[in-house]
Amino acid sequence: MIPDYFIKVAATFFYVGYLPLVPGTFGSIAGLILYFFLKGNSLLYLAAVLLIGFLGFVCSGRAEKIFATQDPKYVVIDEVTGMLISLAFLPYDIKWVVIGFFLFRLLDTLKPFPASRFQRMHGSLGIMGDDIVAGIYCNIVLQIVFWLGKCFRFS
Repeated sequence: MIPDYFIKVAATFFYVGYLPLVPGTFGSIAGLILYFFLKGNSLLYLAAVLLIGFLGFVCSGRAEKIFATQDPKYVVIDEVTGMLISLAFLPYDIKWVVIGFFLFRLLDTLKPFPASRFQRMHGSLGIMGDDIVAGIYCNIVLQIVFWLGKCFRFS
């Protein structure tokens, strides 16, 4: 059994989720900071995404019980995971990072299908699912724009 203390540390991504006003945005920023450390090593980046995502699924459902509310605002490991997914497999360029951050936050807020369905679920799937979907959608949009830019030389 994983101690509640560890669940809180992991789910809040080292207490980032306790920052005031917009913890989800701070979670996304934490994901960006991690991105900057990992961007040069694709294998390490992919391993981090999988590890943080796995940890999110293991901890977020328990955190929901600990905080006694559905999708607690303090749980931001889902935003960290989604932000990392958003920027995966893109070349490093600050414009893609900035666009990716704002697009991910927009998609995480709008919750396009099927993210809206995940949002209504309880437990880890409900907490992690909508942000993973937002991250995947964001990455798809960025990949399309990037490759169109390469084809038409506006990138």
